[in-house]
Amino acid sequence: MNSQEAISKPPWSRVLLKLSGEAFASDAADETIDGAVVERIAKEIAEVCSSLGTQVAIVVGGGNIWRGTTGLASGMDRASADYMGMLATVINALALQDALERQGQPTRVQTAIGMSQIAEPYIRLRAIRHLEKGRVVVFAAGTGNPFFTTDTAGALRAIEIDAQVLLKGTHGGADGVYDADPKLDADARLLDEVSFDEVLARDLRAMDLTAITLCRENSLPIRVFSIMTPGNLHGVLGGERIGTLIR
Repeated sequence: MNSQEAISKPPWSRVLLKLSGEAFASDAADETIDGAVVERIAKEIAEVCSSLGTQVAIVVGGGNIWRGTTGLASGMDRASADYMGMLATVINALALQDALERQGQPTRVQTAIGMSQIAEPYIRLRAIRHLEKGRVVVFAAGTGNPFFTTDTAGALRAIEIDAQVLLKGTHGGADGVYDADPKLDADARLLDEVSFDEVLARDLRAMDLTAITLCRENSLPIRVFSIMTPGNLHGVLGGERIGTLIR
């Protein structure tokens, strides 16, 4: 391998991308899935798979459709509300799968809750084989258990499939981890790199604490960046210093 090839080689060969459900929504209050937004994200994922050869697994949230905390606030049983949230992630996963397949990118959806008519059950080794064959694998239904967020599901699945990094694709204007809340503090500074211990000690809210702890204990780095900025995914997977690296 010559020096130019060494420079251009992507830093990670297998990644897990965590997407929130809100990233799929438009600004319209009555539209929970914006087809144009999902198509744009799917195009970027398909492009990095073909041009960089990166193996991409994805965990999707369901907050654009339902959040367990929404039901909890109205008096609903927490477990029931969380199961509803898991079903919402399946809807998003199927929407993303359809968009990826229309880009010519083979995709499989695996769910932590059995629903064989529409998706495969989550099987770790099967997921790894799909990735090795160039398929994108979308993990839905969180961990399959109430009381756990999809951030935690993302960390868990990344560790299980031996991903080299967890990519946290943010939305809503957030483009990384700041030393203070940028919505409240005009002087908040974007951090280029931060340690797991500092994230926990300063409660920097990069992901939920269970997810951060899982990644720290398994030495899995996290790259936090805005998925809403076109080209960011390719840039991150191409080795550009976009957003914040937690390790």
